[in-house]
Amino acid sequence: MTAQPLDDANELLLSGGVRPAKFETAGTVVSGKVTHAERQQQREIDSGKPKYWEDGTPRMQIVAHLQTTMRDPDDPDDDGMRAVYIRGNMLNALRVALRKVHAKLELGGVLTITYTGDGERKSAAFNPPKLYTADYSPPSLAAVNDALDEAPEPAAEPVTRPPGIAAEQWDALPQDAREALAAALPQF
Repeated sequence: MTAQPLDDANELLLSGGVRPAKFETAGTVVSGKVTHAERQQQREIDSGKPKYWEDGTPRMQIVAHLQTTMRDPDDPDDDGMRAVYIRGNMLNALRVALRKVHAKLELGGVLTITYTGDGERKSAAFNPPKLYTADYSPPSLAAVNDALDEAPEPAAEPVTRPPGIAAEQWDALPQDAREALAAALPQF
């Protein structure tokens, strides 16, 4: 029998027993420092059997453990750790958040998931899909925010300006001049 690397042993030790984060009502926010993340195959809720797409490929998800400030007042052993099962619309929201800050999901980063509401019901047999937004601060930014005891500022939206105009020139233009250019050059 060959010994498994310590990382494999820790993966097994850390992969279970964490309370799931619940997104029961629109407006629910779950936020915390990423302490563990793994890719795993989705499972059927009732049987526990692995899920597959119609073509036979496994349906995958990311399970991230977040150290949150949430506590169950009825459980003195609740340490605030929550498992977030990232798939579907939540996965898409996380992708957007990661691209916005040009980062990868890393241990020590701060992930915030917000259940924003329900999408369009596709079938009477199923509930409408839940819609989410996500924000992410990579570990380096999260450490700075912790040190300053501040919440991260939302990433600024990219500024669009006509080609050939430098950011400094655009910023120096009065607002009415910017609006006139936008009206004259609707393609930018």
